Amino acid sequence: MPKTALIAIGGNSLIRAGERGTIDEQLGNAHATARSMVQLVARGWRLVITHGNGPQVGAALLRSERAAGEVYSHPLDVCVATTQSEIGYIIQRAVEYELRQIGLFTPVMTVLTQVRVDEHDPAFLHPTKPIGPFYSKADAEEKERTLGWSIVEDASRGYRRVVPSPEPVEVFEQDIIRKILDLGMIVIAVGGGGIPVIEKDNYLVLGREAVIDKDRASSLLASELNTDLFIISTDVQQVFIDYKQPTQRAVGNTTVSEMEGYLAQKQFAAGSMGPKVESAIRYIKKGGQEAIITSFECLLDAVDGKTGTHVFP
Repeated sequence: MPKTALIAIGGNSLIRAGERGTIDEQLGNAHATARSMVQLVARGWRLVITHGNGPQVGAALLRSERAAGEVYSHPLDVCVATTQSEIGYIIQRAVEYELRQIGLFTPVMTVLTQVRVDEHDPAFLHPTKPIGPFYSKADAEEKERTLGWSIVEDASRGYRRVVPSPEPVEVFEQDIIRKILDLGMIVIAVGGGGIPVIEKDNYLVLGREAVIDKDRASSLLASELNTDLFIISTDVQQVFIDYKQPTQRAVGNTTVSEMEGYLAQKQFAAGSMGPKVESAIRYIKKGGQEAIITSFECLLDAVDGKTGTHVFP
């Protein structure tokens, strides 16, 4: 039976630093990412692709708020649903095209995905998930004062709006995703961490105003699907200790216990590498055999063990 990999695409795979994030820019970047992923398909891997939506969902929410006097507004969970479709369409187009460029005609399907969260999750009281564009300190403080936004500094790149980010509990569409995989198709799912919903009396009742961390939701789905490999694509080739310090060093092959030690030392920023490392650890602890953190440019070399950070039991 073919091996299955879940690849969680980082925001840099669609919108690079300094870009406005236009659809043409996102399509161009998606093609570059897709070229690496389809090579895995050529090697016989089955793929589940997940993705973030931080810049896009922030833009969607901002558009909704600014246009509220003219048209109906969208709550944050609907903005997540909207961006799932938007980004899924962009990635699906790119993957289908790049598959055909190497003579493959594997079908690709985007699945609108709901993820259950706990309505009593304390995260709803403490927003931490960065969304939208970066702002200067002065602009951020003005928006905090005039619009009531929660603002944090994001990995020394500027200031961003933050919203609640509850823990993912269950991917509702996991059985559908599994069946699509069994049909030999590539699946794009859990976009932006999934649409956050709560459940009462065994049925869905409403979405929640939040954005689930895409790496944590991707780790959960990878575990639920019993994938052979979980890959987190980000903007660096490997995870670094003492990042941007004179003592900076890369982490190659490592273990859960070693990475937990680095987390205890607060080596990884909460809004950046922290969730990725935590998600890799969760996947391994739930029975996974290998998780990789690397850049999409180095994807194939990382799968071949030549680079990337590899977390093992």
